[in-house]
Amino acid sequence: MNEALLGEIAVDTAADMEALGRRIGQSLVAGDLLVLTGALGAGKTTLTRGIGAGLGVRGPVQSPTFVIARTHPSLVDGAPLIHVDAYRLGSAAELDDLDLDVDGSVVIVEWGHGMVEGLRDHWWEIEIERPTGEDVGGVADDDLDGDTTRRIRIIARP
Repeated sequence: MNEALLGEIAVDTAADMEALGRRIGQSLVAGDLLVLTGALGAGKTTLTRGIGAGLGVRGPVQSPTFVIARTHPSLVDGAPLIHVDAYRLGSAAELDDLDLDVDGSVVIVEWGHGMVEGLRDHWWEIEIERPTGEDVGGVADDDLDGDTTRRIRIIARP
C-alpha cells in the first residue's frame, strides 16, 4: 500500500468511502493483507467494494458474512481479491483453516483483529469509526444517516 495513505482520514459519504477504497486498491499488490475493523454499518464492505474497483476485480463485491470468504478474480491481469468476514470465526486457527492464497492475492479480512498475525509478518489495519447515537445527542443508531462522517485510520502493523 502507498505509505502516503497512512494516518487518519475523514470520509463524509459512501461514495467518498468507495473513492478512498479505489485509491487504496490501486496501490495494492499480491501479498498485501488488510484488516478492517469497525462497528456494524461502519463501511467495511463499502471500502472493500472500492478496493475491488481499484484492483480491477470481478464483482459484485458484497459482504461474505454467510460464506466466510469470497474470491474475486482480476479482470486486468492483476492480483485477485480475497474478501473474508471473520465475524463468525472463533480463532486464528479457523482463519488459517480457510487455506487462503495470501501470497498470490490481496486479502481483506473484516473483523480480523487478533486473527491474522500468523498469516503475514506485516499487514495494514484500517479502523473505521462511525458515530453512534451516543455521539450525536442520543439519536437512535437506526436513525443515523448512512452518510454520517466516518474517521478512517490506516496503520502499518506490526
